[in-house]
Amino acid sequence: MKVMMKMLLGSALLLVGGSTLAEEASQIEQRLAALVPNADDVAISETPMPGVMQVRIGSDVLYMSEDGRYLFQGRVIDLETQRDLTDAAMSEVRKERIDALDKTEFVTFGNADAEHDVLVFTDPDCGFCRRMHEKMDEYNELGIRIHYLAFPRAGEGSQTHTNMVSVWCADDRQGAMDLAKAGRAPRPATCDNPVLDQYQLGQSLGVTGTPSLMTFGGDIIPGYVPPEQLRERLDRLAEANGGR
Repeated sequence: MKVMMKMLLGSALLLVGGSTLAEEASQIEQRLAALVPNADDVAISETPMPGVMQVRIGSDVLYMSEDGRYLFQGRVIDLETQRDLTDAAMSEVRKERIDALDKTEFVTFGNADAEHDVLVFTDPDCGFCRRMHEKMDEYNELGIRIHYLAFPRAGEGSQTHTNMVSVWCADDRQGAMDLAKAGRAPRPATCDNPVLDQYQLGQSLGVTGTPSLMTFGGDIIPGYVPPEQLRERLDRLAEANGGR
């Protein structure tokens, strides 16, 4: 579907047609179904812009004219409120995907009563990932609990992927992660593991590098952020989202 969507986005002009307000969503969905077969996760909603509908296909957020004639891609920002409407929509997508995760499949550092919980897509061979892990006690002391998800940048079959499988299959995941982050290979182990699923999830949510941080509310924080700055940023996000 990703390839098909890229082809569609190369042309803004779609089929011509008109409809009543009650028929618009259905017409848009029908046209998308014809152009993107197998798109079974489609959500259509109004936007604050007259004549423009938001279209979500899986993890992609796009826009279409009400009559279904024009399809376009890009960020929509309300200049009066400075709110990025596209990012808000993507946050909802990420939140839904995060809510569906099995939390027992994380490698977690920190106390259960922490004020903030952060998901971190990580690669133990990434320099900034190691720097972040070295400061784990500081994050935890500042009330931030870190939940690692696997993102082996070299992909399936790489040594990093093999090491991450060993981490997730270890009896002591935290200890195995400590070894991997220190540049040492954890004890080899195999099991039914979520490493590739988490890697693919990260890709679908727009993760392109590590570390990549996300809140459980769906906000994304790319790159390494030192402990005190991360705490400040999380406090601001929580306030902006009404404590989400």
